[in-house]
Amino acid sequence: MDAHDAGEIREQLSRLWMQAEPSVNAYVFAAVQRFEDAEDIVQQVALTVARRFDEYDGMRPFVAWVLWLAKSKIIDHYRTQGRQRIIFSETLLDQTAARLVARQAADHAGAVALEKCLDKLPPKSRRLLDLRYVEDTSMEAIAQAIESTAGSVRVMLYRIRNLLADCVKAELAKEAT
Repeated sequence: MDAHDAGEIREQLSRLWMQAEPSVNAYVFAAVQRFEDAEDIVQQVALTVARRFDEYDGMRPFVAWVLWLAKSKIIDHYRTQGRQRIIFSETLLDQTAARLVARQAADHAGAVALEKCLDKLPPKSRRLLDLRYVEDTSMEAIAQAIESTAGSVRVMLYRIRNLLADCVKAELAKEAT
């Protein structure tokens, strides 16, 4: 493997980890009582993922594989603590992992639908959204920029958000059929 291939693999690992990390955090912090222990386990999972990334089957969901590794780390944690019982059973850990995988898939589908809907907006509406939510511009500054009032900007943004919500629902419904 040359340096270019290694760089691509590192980039892929980084991208996948960034997508999976919120689910890993939720999973570990739900299963481990002490904050410091949960942080350590998340770090152990990240190191294990980096070391074993070549074992990952790209045809399967990355987050499911990572949560399986996290489950092992959680079980190891309770074993090394000398505790007689694990707070959560393996079955509950499996169910939690399955829900997190499903939620990440739904979040991804929602993000894709939102992008499609944003692309359908007229340029003026998209610009208003960018000013408010990307550039964090105040209502008053937006109103001044478009030569309007803050009240009318609020109304326009309200209508745009409603249009987007309806569009996202429609896109998700199309995907479900």
